[in-house]
Amino acid sequence: MDKVRIGIIGVGNMGSTHARSILANNIPGLELTALCDLNSDKLAAFPQVKHFSSSAELIRSGLVDAILVATPHYDHTTIGIDGLNEGLHVLVEKPLSVHKADCERMLTAYESRPKKSQVFGAMFNQRTDPHYQKVREMIQSGELGQIRRITWNITDWFRPYAYYASGGWRATWAGEGGGVLLNQCPHNLDLWWWMFGKPKTLKAWCKFGFYHDTIEVEDDVTAYMEYADGAKGVFMAATGEAPGSNRLEISAERGKLIVDFGVGAGIKFIRNEVPTTEFSKTTKGHFSRPDTWNIDIPIRSNGEQHNGILKNFTNAILKGETLMAPAIEGIHSVELANAMLYSTFVDTTVNFPLDSAAYAVELKKKIAGSKLNKKVETGPAADFSSSFGAKA
Repeated sequence: MDKVRIGIIGVGNMGSTHARSILANNIPGLELTALCDLNSDKLAAFPQVKHFSSSAELIRSGLVDAILVATPHYDHTTIGIDGLNEGLHVLVEKPLSVHKADCERMLTAYESRPKKSQVFGAMFNQRTDPHYQKVREMIQSGELGQIRRITWNITDWFRPYAYYASGGWRATWAGEGGGVLLNQCPHNLDLWWWMFGKPKTLKAWCKFGFYHDTIEVEDDVTAYMEYADGAKGVFMAATGEAPGSNRLEISAERGKLIVDFGVGAGIKFIRNEVPTTEFSKTTKGHFSRPDTWNIDIPIRSNGEQHNGILKNFTNAILKGETLMAPAIEGIHSVELANAMLYSTFVDTTVNFPLDSAAYAVELKKKIAGSKLNKKVETGPAADFSSSFGAKA
């Protein structure tokens, strides 16, 4: 096998972007052979490949070795499971699913497959960014020492009213399953868990339609987390602030690390010559502080992003390359998002792991009152039927 034949299911903003990139031969070894969408006008832009209106038909066409699922969120689960059950390699756009119980269903389907040679990945393209790769490396190597506090202010996801009016499914509980946490922030939440690991507890304050009175989901979030080792974290996100910020600050024993995309590329490390606790226990001065070194770590690019994940996915199939973003880790960002919403819904502190069934119950309440009035089945898994024709 020297080429992977891939079909893209969902030809919206991201699906069409991926299609153009593959057709431009930006991904060595990857060939686009099929597209699926309910809107024939979207398919018409790509006459050189076979068109389908049903994901089930594409999956069973014999034209593809792999699928990329880029549909509205609820369809990720049913289509992903259908592709896995048919023996295809599967790459899913973010988020992996809308809620943790559906993630668990997808992972169960993958783990139950007799052939573990199937590649199952998630489109977490921010993992290709050298900024975050360097931060993770410095944490794992012990360069920062024990982390004490993490603050990520990620409020540069500004979206105007026109964005939310661009599709009837947008910013609804029945159509999207959430707002900034499920649409814009899966990347940041994935990176948070990827870099810092699983929190012990979380308390969040989400506001719904706070900046946009036409939507029913969250557009403003503040969450506080605590870790088993005593580290604390604050995560803030919004789609109604302009210009907004994207600043990650980590305070640790060896100093402070800052990644601020608002002031240019690179990482700033204010490094203590003596670790904080050691200095505190040994200094004789009442108001003295550790001397510091100001270290600038230059980062010249943001990595290959989506193309990087597509290349890695292709090489995992053809060459056995290790996945940068395996789908089995995609559940983590969903769990964090669900925990923040659940904490707000019931006004409680959430302990990890999150009770996926309890969250599904609360989500169904929101869906029942959604303006889309989408009918869903009862039960803890919130098993939504796919509008693209897949059944799982």
